[in-house]
Amino acid sequence: MLLLPWVVTTQVDVVLLLVSALALWTRLSGLSYPKSVVFDEVYYGQFVSLYMKRVFFIDDSGPPLGHMILAAGAYLGGFDGNFVWNRIGAEYPESVNVWSLRLVPALCGALSVPLVYCLSLELGASHLSALGAALLFLLENALIVQSRFMLLESVLIFFILLSFFCYLRFHNTCHSSWFSYCWLLLSGASIAVAVGVKYMGLLSYLLLLGVACVHTWKLIGDRSFSHLRVCVHAVCRSVCLVLVPVLLYVFWFYIHLTLLHRSGPHDQLMSSAFQATLEGGLSRITQGQPLEVAYGSQVTLRSSAANPVPCWLHSHKANYPIRYENGRGSSHQQQVTCYPFKDVNNWWIIKDPLRQELVVGTPPRPVRHGDVIQLVHGMTSRFLNSHDVAAPMSPHAQEVSGYVNYNVSMAPQNMWTVEISNRETDGEVWKTIMSDVRLVHLNTSAVLKLSGTPLPDWGFHQLEVIAEKLFTAPSTSQSWTVEEHRYGTSQEQKERELELHSPTHIDVNRKISLWAKFIELQWKMLTTKQENSEHKYSSSPSEWLTLETNIAYWLHSSSNAQIHLIGNPVSWAIANISLLTYHLLAITYLLRRRRGFKDIPEDEWNRFVSLGSVCVGGWLVNFLPFLLMEKTLFLYHYLPALCYLHLLSPALLEHVHSHLLRCGTQRRAMAVCVLGLAVSVLLSYRNFSPLTYGSPQLSTAELQRLKWKQSWDILYRRR
Repeated sequence: MLLLPWVVTTQVDVVLLLVSALALWTRLSGLSYPKSVVFDEVYYGQFVSLYMKRVFFIDDSGPPLGHMILAAGAYLGGFDGNFVWNRIGAEYPESVNVWSLRLVPALCGALSVPLVYCLSLELGASHLSALGAALLFLLENALIVQSRFMLLESVLIFFILLSFFCYLRFHNTCHSSWFSYCWLLLSGASIAVAVGVKYMGLLSYLLLLGVACVHTWKLIGDRSFSHLRVCVHAVCRSVCLVLVPVLLYVFWFYIHLTLLHRSGPHDQLMSSAFQATLEGGLSRITQGQPLEVAYGSQVTLRSSAANPVPCWLHSHKANYPIRYENGRGSSHQQQVTCYPFKDVNNWWIIKDPLRQELVVGTPPRPVRHGDVIQLVHGMTSRFLNSHDVAAPMSPHAQEVSGYVNYNVSMAPQNMWTVEISNRETDGEVWKTIMSDVRLVHLNTSAVLKLSGTPLPDWGFHQLEVIAEKLFTAPSTSQSWTVEEHRYGTSQEQKERELELHSPTHIDVNRKISLWAKFIELQWKMLTTKQENSEHKYSSSPSEWLTLETNIAYWLHSSSNAQIHLIGNPVSWAIANISLLTYHLLAITYLLRRRRGFKDIPEDEWNRFVSLGSVCVGGWLVNFLPFLLMEKTLFLYHYLPALCYLHLLSPALLEHVHSHLLRCGTQRRAMAVCVLGLAVSVLLSYRNFSPLTYGSPQLSTAELQRLKWKQSWDILYRRR
């Protein structure tokens, strides 16, 4: 019944194995050199250390998955996070496994080479053309440099290429078996990883969705498919390319928030509720606080606005000047500001206007939405007040002060209505940390607001607080949160001051959901303003096209050994010529087809269009957005776009050779030219390899000969 022997037959692409071996050699050989911090390793290394210590942080430049991938390599190498990433060129100690820190980016860079070979085949290119694309990737100095250090571009590029390869494999085999949908699922997962590594991956994701939509639209018009099968195809593509990436993107944040459960340097950017979920920091202070704010509660009020800095409602024994520098008069009342540091003068007492007590009763009477309260400053006993006097730095708004009775015709106006912005019911109780509250001045309907403008010397450069009329839309600067809270027990001022310095706690357990934490963290990442400062090696997109710029990544402390992010000039030129040639051919073909001339077979035309959709479209979506950006840009931002052109060049040469050159002489001449270009790419790679690998070190004269363009910043020591 059992037939023996069992025989397994397989095919091995020797060329694929060869380029894979060469890619591993060019990316992984001597990976631990130099054993010092190289360029942006000083930036990413900080986050890796924080992961090792489970300390919360925010990186407003991108999602957390890229940092987690780098941290995984560091973890496998035994890195404990105990290294100070304070300067480029700092030597790694013997306890740090440099090879493991750089392993994951190097592997991704190496695997991109055989992946390009396979992707070219899926685009309809021949094996020879696919080999050409793989060689352009293999010998691209900029891609090698970027993959040999603890940086993220090689990881991003690998997963972008993988997503397109998997999708095209699905598209080319989707009618053969249901198993092909595994490729579609893997495509969605890969692009989710790319977006999770860097937001630049979103550009290629949009391109992938566009290509998939076009294919789906054509599928809908194919009458050979039943209605049911068309619906199944459309639903599967939607699930795999939309739902799966979204779910995985959220999942990356779930892992991030689960791992980083300790208080860290970026806590103050988050809300009080978020901070209270982290071990240490605010959670140490707020653990066991009363949940419901009551009359007599002692509270600190934190502004919900994170810009310019997190701060707390504050007052102190100093008055507004009688006259400001511009001649305007003030109330000369006690200053009320927003102070960006913890301080005993941040404490306020919630008072019932109908009672004199400043302590919490038994049982406590909670404050609810719509209640009218008074706020008494804990250390000076001044009431929070506002009146029809212009604010010092914002004359369109009212001044906010601690009321001082000068026995003049300025009666106190110190009643405030509590409005809970995120309430679920109209009678909701004001809750510690959880409630976002607006305080509306009863007399003037103005809202207590952080203007954010620093006060002059007389205000100790603290931030201005104003009362602004309700003619503007609600904003976070009008919202306040009770952060620290205790039930007051001392009626006398002296006893109360001692109480403010020594809080008491009542055990209360409260948490916010993971979904709420994800929404808040994502919002902070997208809205936190990055400081755009000039950098010595920053560049403009126009300089990338012609390789007018480079970046010095590392310089040996005592010799001319150095590493630069600098492209292979020959392959860079081939990429630009290919881009221009494709556009010229596309315009020519379209005009002639409009006139009724079909120069190439329909199958080849479809292949030409598909090639342009992926390669030229990929270049466009990864390059044009940078023309509109005002952030600081570097040469490595161009690498994803460049990869698409390296895919395009060999396939376009094959198209010209097969369909535009008519006679054998022309084709032989072109083959000789292509061979010459391949040799030139190889020689250019070897020529710049000392700047790619940092060895061998060159003399000053040899370095000067490598400066092909005056705009390049090649470093050398004069002796």
